[in-house]
Amino acid sequence: MKPKVQEILEHLVSFPVYGGSSNMIIIDWIKAYLEKHGVSYHLVPNDDGTKASIHCRIGPASDGGVILSGHTDVVPVEGQAWTSDPFQLTDKGDGKLYGRGSCDMKGFIACCLACLPEMLKAELKKPLYFAFSYDEEVGCLGGWDLARSIKETYQETPQYAIIGEPSLMIPTVGQKGIGIFQTTVHGSAGHSSMIRTEVSSVHECARLILWLENKMNELVEAGHVDDRFIPNHTSIHSGIINGGIAPNVIADHCSFTWDVRNIPQDDVIDIKKDFDVFVQERETILRKRFPAAKIVTVEHHPPVPALDTPEHLSIVEMVRELSGNDELGTVSFAAEAGQFALEGFESIICGPGSIAQAHRADEFIAKDELDKGIAFIQKLIMKLS
Repeated sequence: MKPKVQEILEHLVSFPVYGGSSNMIIIDWIKAYLEKHGVSYHLVPNDDGTKASIHCRIGPASDGGVILSGHTDVVPVEGQAWTSDPFQLTDKGDGKLYGRGSCDMKGFIACCLACLPEMLKAELKKPLYFAFSYDEEVGCLGGWDLARSIKETYQETPQYAIIGEPSLMIPTVGQKGIGIFQTTVHGSAGHSSMIRTEVSSVHECARLILWLENKMNELVEAGHVDDRFIPNHTSIHSGIINGGIAPNVIADHCSFTWDVRNIPQDDVIDIKKDFDVFVQERETILRKRFPAAKIVTVEHHPPVPALDTPEHLSIVEMVRELSGNDELGTVSFAAEAGQFALEGFESIICGPGSIAQAHRADEFIAKDELDKGIAFIQKLIMKLS
């Protein structure tokens, strides 16, 4: 394994940057690393400047370059039974490096940064770009602005975006999208014996959740399936519900949180529109009993688009060649690849490590996976030179 990659990964893992928190500590380290190598960069801050994505170009200002993209945030460790310090990269001598984010996805970022000196020495004919975002783990919040900033900052136009989510270096051409919502029902309080004359928010939430489940089943029955994914359909699920104060009191307030994980054939926004139509129908009925009844739905974050990269696109052939894998994969988790694709870049997911190790205690990346990540980027450098 390239010694430098482990050293860089050790630094990256040491920064406990959770999704939703400031990532400037890790961005500052990456900035210093780029400055040390004489590479200029651009920051894409959030509204209050507490977070930022970073991107830079290595090589000539010519069309047809390749973006290497990853996210700097990780998921929390609280409540997990770690056997080592999650924010200290640990080598237990078993061919694995343990630490939060080692796999998802600081391992890929470390591979990129470790290969920077080779990129600078190479006579690149087309450029490489680093693009590292914030808040991917809480809704891919930095992805849109990062992809748009790359389009707006450079005179030339990159052609490809490789998002290095852990895929065991398998070219991954599809990902599900995601939308997360909270729906709140405002009804009328009263004695439980008066259930037919009051508006129970708990009962109404149950009705809405059942509609969502039926909507999921209707999509499947209508043939909206994609066997590349497991499960092969759009899932709609409610995981949290809160309401009521006592068994004998009609609840005047209840809310539930629900998510949609959509295959490329379906659209979160369309499902939400259908849900809103049903909500309006229910409000009309409820207001006959209680004129102030209302149902309000808010987004937890903007929907993240799915990815569906056609096999005939040249990025697929290129990544197959560089990875040595002819197999094409899909994943059921959301990532920033769909955002880059909608901004006009041919996009694909391909990175070291296994998603099976992500988000759990004793997360690790195998050293031989880092070797594969380094080899992939080195081949890419040669291809662009």
